[in-house]
Amino acid sequence: ALGILIGQGVLAGPNLKKFVILGELALDGRVRPVNGVLNMAMTAAAKGFTQMLVPLENAQEAAVVEQLEVYGVGSLTQAVAFLNGDVPLQTTCVDIDELFTQASTYDVEFAEVRGQENVKRALTIAAAGGHNIMMIGPPGAGKTMLARRLATILPPLSLPESLQTTCIYSSVGLLGDNSSLLATRPVRTPHHSASGPALVGGGVNPRPGELSLAHFGILFLDEFAEFPRHILEMIRQPLEDGFIAVSRAKGTIRFPARFMLVAAMNPCPCGYFGTDIHRCKCSPRQIERYISKISGPLVDRIDIHIDVTAVSFSKLRSKSKQLDSDAMRADVINARHIQKQRFDQADGRTNVAMTHKQVRKLCPLDSPSEMILKQAMTEFGLSARAHDKVCKVARTIADLAGKINIAPEHIAEAVSYRKLDRRL
Repeated sequence: ALGILIGQGVLAGPNLKKFVILGELALDGRVRPVNGVLNMAMTAAAKGFTQMLVPLENAQEAAVVEQLEVYGVGSLTQAVAFLNGDVPLQTTCVDIDELFTQASTYDVEFAEVRGQENVKRALTIAAAGGHNIMMIGPPGAGKTMLARRLATILPPLSLPESLQTTCIYSSVGLLGDNSSLLATRPVRTPHHSASGPALVGGGVNPRPGELSLAHFGILFLDEFAEFPRHILEMIRQPLEDGFIAVSRAKGTIRFPARFMLVAAMNPCPCGYFGTDIHRCKCSPRQIERYISKISGPLVDRIDIHIDVTAVSFSKLRSKSKQLDSDAMRADVINARHIQKQRFDQADGRTNVAMTHKQVRKLCPLDSPSEMILKQAMTEFGLSARAHDKVCKVARTIADLAGKINIAPEHIAEAVSYRKLDRRL
């Protein structure tokens, strides 16, 4: 519409070439918000544009890009009057530091979880090294409650991480009106009935799925064994590569997908196998069929397997102080700082991203540690990938302890988190 008005001579402002103008024009002349504004604003700044005219609801989002002067309009009439110089508009400004201060808070806390100290320890290790974790336990043991609080102990989002995550949410219209940045790490919890394209992305016009929406955050898959096996197998490649490649006839699109996988499952179909809460009603064949839904290669890619037992009445009613998120986050941030110095990277790389070559170099083992690992490899039948996973987890445990070298107790604790290999 503006192009037609320029052609008719209605618009003749001298600075029109400096503007990037976007928005959806309604039939009544209003300007509606659109998706992907942050992506377009960043591209416009990179191309040398200095001013941007956007719908009012998108102005806060575009204003995150400091190189641009962003103006929000609500109608075509207002846009024409502004571009002709008849009506002045205020530049939209965003204080990023203030935004992070106000928005980077969580409404849940690990101190609310009674007991489960061993699981909190495993989650601290997972957060410190970026490791994937699976929790196995009966219904009501607190698996979901624990998983939803994991984000509270992760380091705060950096600005580059926030921008990348916000771009993904903006592209699919999930950012919300008058929002500018995601200041907390995303936690995505798709249901086990979700389709493949909903989980990994795709469609006729490819769009990101749940894995990409969990970028720099957490993907929590509850009732893990209830997901169809072919859906779970789609997760394997993103867990290794940190991105999803969606191929179509016109080309291939890569969506970022660097996330922590947190899985939770029952030990059997009824959920009470191996517990004294209720008598398990499942036959050995039913249990085997239930567990076999999760393939060995997928289990290989999950670094930590932890049993979550039911909490006793005394612990539920206890008034003693519980380990809180602040204390756990402090340990995680200290360990992440050690890893940042080790890898000399500014991209937030953690121990989970170590290559096989880096594992051999950065995870040397003394003779007692070698003996423990050798025994575990023989007893559990661990694969070469599981061997590296154990070394990476041991490296993270040593980082949490502030130790330069991996000690036997570190490797022993890491081996204890591979129990599911033996069960499968």
